[in-house]
Amino acid sequence: MPKKKASRNSDQSELPLGAAAGPTGRSAEPMRSNEETAAIPPAETSLVPAPVLPPPPRRGGEKVQDEDSPLATSYRSWFLEYASYVILDRAVPHIDDGLKPVQRRILHTLWEMDDGRFHKVANIVGATMRFHPHGDASIGAALVGMGQRGYLIEPQGNFGNTLTGDEAAAPRYIEARLTGFAKDVLFNPKTTTWQLSYDGRAREPVTLPAKFPLVLLDGAEGIAVGLSTKILPHNFNDLCRAAINHLQGKTFRIFPDFATGGTADFSEYNDGERGGRVKVRARIEQRSKYLLAITELPFGATTESLIESILAANAKGKIKVRHVDDNTADTVEILVHLPQGSDPDQVTQQLYVFTGCQQNLAPAACVIENDKPQFLGVKEILRRSVDRTKDLLKQELEIKLEELEQQWHWDSLERIFIEERIYRRIEKSKTWASVLEEIQEGLKPFVKTLRRPVTEEDITRLTEIRIKRISAYNRFQADEALKKIEAGIKETKTHLKNLTAYAIAWFEMLQEKYGKGIKRRTQYDEIEQINASEVVSANQRLYVNREDGFIGLNWRQHEFIQECTILDSAICIMRDGSLKVSKVADKVFMGRDIIHCGVFPKDGDPNFYTMVYQDKESGKAFAKRFQIGGLSRDKLYPLTKSEGSHIIYLDVSKTEKDMPKKLHVSIDGRSGARVRELDFDLVPVPLSSRSAKGLTVSKWPVKDVKRIDLALG
Repeated sequence: MPKKKASRNSDQSELPLGAAAGPTGRSAEPMRSNEETAAIPPAETSLVPAPVLPPPPRRGGEKVQDEDSPLATSYRSWFLEYASYVILDRAVPHIDDGLKPVQRRILHTLWEMDDGRFHKVANIVGATMRFHPHGDASIGAALVGMGQRGYLIEPQGNFGNTLTGDEAAAPRYIEARLTGFAKDVLFNPKTTTWQLSYDGRAREPVTLPAKFPLVLLDGAEGIAVGLSTKILPHNFNDLCRAAINHLQGKTFRIFPDFATGGTADFSEYNDGERGGRVKVRARIEQRSKYLLAITELPFGATTESLIESILAANAKGKIKVRHVDDNTADTVEILVHLPQGSDPDQVTQQLYVFTGCQQNLAPAACVIENDKPQFLGVKEILRRSVDRTKDLLKQELEIKLEELEQQWHWDSLERIFIEERIYRRIEKSKTWASVLEEIQEGLKPFVKTLRRPVTEEDITRLTEIRIKRISAYNRFQADEALKKIEAGIKETKTHLKNLTAYAIAWFEMLQEKYGKGIKRRTQYDEIEQINASEVVSANQRLYVNREDGFIGLNWRQHEFIQECTILDSAICIMRDGSLKVSKVADKVFMGRDIIHCGVFPKDGDPNFYTMVYQDKESGKAFAKRFQIGGLSRDKLYPLTKSEGSHIIYLDVSKTEKDMPKKLHVSIDGRSGARVRELDFDLVPVPLSSRSAKGLTVSKWPVKDVKRIDLALG
C-alpha cells in the first residue's frame, strides 16, 4: 500500500491521480497515450471508479460476484494509487528542485547532520531511513550517484569509477558531506514548505528551495508506471549563461554536456522532448598505422561495456582486431591493436557501426509540477526554474527586510530605554502591571521616532535586559549598529525594486564562484550516417551442405560458395521447389537437398531464373522463367503449384539475354509416351513472377532436361 503523504493541509491525505491505467488493463481507466498522460487531472480530482460490468450468467446455484463489494472496490483503486505513488514519489524528479524524493531526503539529512566534517555513508543512509521507507540499498545507490557527479555531495574514499563501471566501496568505508554549492542553492528553512515524514515522527521538505536548475545540471532518468523520463545532463556555465539570457529577455539555447566527453549530434535533439534523438560517438585517435586509441566515451557507456562490444563484434566477424588493452585510470585510454594490412579509417567506421562507440539516445524530459507529470522541453524547464529562483530570491529579500526592520525597531527601543533611563521608573513599581505601565508611559514621548507601534511583547522584552548590559552600553557602538541596519534596509529595498538585476547578479556570482575550470567536454557536430554495408569487410566464406540442407560460415569440410560479409543473407532453392532466405551465421538450416545457394543482395535478387518442375497434383511438367523480387527472411516460399512437386531443371542467369532459349527434354521410359525425346522452345514462355505456374512441357513424367544452346555453343 502506498503511504499517505503528509501535507500542510491536514485534509489532503490521499495522493492525487498521477498516471494513466497500467498495462494490465484492470485499472479504473483505459490505457492512455503519452499525450494523454501529460494531461492528467489536477491533484484534487478523485480516483475515477471503473464502469460497472454486467454480472456473469448464473450457473446452477452459483452466486454472482458483487462488483461493488469492498474487496472489488479496493482492487479497482489500488493500482491507480500505486501508479500515482511511483510517479510522484519514486521515479520522476520535481521541477522545483530537480530532485527525486530519495535524493531530496539524503540532502536534507546531510544538511541536518552538517558540521563541516565528513560523515560515514553508512551513518547517512541510516539517518535518511527516518524519511525514506524503501530500504538502505536505494538510498546508498542514490547517494553514490550524486557523489560521483560531485555537484551537491562531496565524496571521500572509493566512490567507484563512472568511466570503468567499477562499483563504490562498502558504505562503512566511504564518507561524504554537502558541497558549498549545495549549501548556497538548496537550503533555507524560512522559505521551505514542510510536511511530516511517512511515520509522522519527523519533518521533511516537500521540495527544497533550489535556486538553480539542478534537474538540467545533473540530468535524471526513471521508469514509472505508464511513463518514463530521461533528462540529459548539461554544462554548469551553459546553464548560468542561459539563465542570465532569460532574465535579460534574450533568446538562448542549451545542449547536453556529458562528463565522459565524446562528440554529439544535436540536430534532432528537439529541445529534449519526446521524439528527439541524440547521436553520441566516442573519440577515436590513430596513434600509429595499426593502433587506434579511444580517449573519450559516449554517454551511457563504460570502458568495460565498450571493450565487450568490440570483442563481440570481432568474434562475429564484423571487425578484425588483434587485441584490446584498457589503460584507463583518471582518463580513458582503450588501445585497439589492428592486424597487418588493416585500414585504420575503415576500422574506425566499423567501430562506430558495430560496437558501442556510437550510442543513440532518446531524451524525454518529464518532471513533476503541481502534483502531476508534465512533459516539457529543456528550455521551458530552465525558464520555469529561473522564474522560481527569482521568486525565492524575492521571498528571501522580503524576509530579510522584515528581520532588519524588526532589529532596527528593537535596537531603537533598547537605546531609548537605556539612554533615557526609563528603567529607573520601574524601581518603585510593586506589580507587573505597574512595571509595564511605567515603561509604556516613559516611551510615549519617543514613539513618533519609531517605525511601528510599541507592543506589549516589546515592553516585556525590555524588562528582560540585564543590568550588566545596561552598565556596559556604548552609545557610539549603538549608533553604528543602527546605521549598519539602516544601510541594510536601504540595500534590500533597492534589490526588491530591481529584482531582475539582483537575480542576474545571483547567477553571475554562482558562475564566478563555482564555474571556474568547468569547460564543455562534449563537442557538438553533425554526425554523418554510416552505411553498415559499405564499411563491413567481406571477410567471411559461405559454405553449403546440400544433402543435409545447412549453410554456414567458414566450414572448410563442405562446398564453398563465395566470399561474403556478416551482414549478408543467403538464398537457397531446394529440390522440392521451396525457396528460403536467411541471414548468414555459423550454421543455419535451410531445407534438404539444396540445388541452388548464393548471397541474396539487400536491394533484391537481380538474377533471372529458368525452371522446369514436375507438378504432383496434375502429373504434368511445367517450364517457367521468373525473377524472385523481395522476400522476408526465414520464410518458405513455394516455387511450384502443388505440394509434393519437384524441380527437374534450374538455371540461374545474370541477365535476361543469358537465359536459355531451348531445352532438350527426355521423357521417362516407364511412361506411356510414344515420343521420348523432344526440344522445348522457351521463347514463348513469358518472364513472370516466382508464383507463376508456367507453360506445359509434357503431360508425362520427365526424366532429364538439358540446355541445347549451351551444348551447341
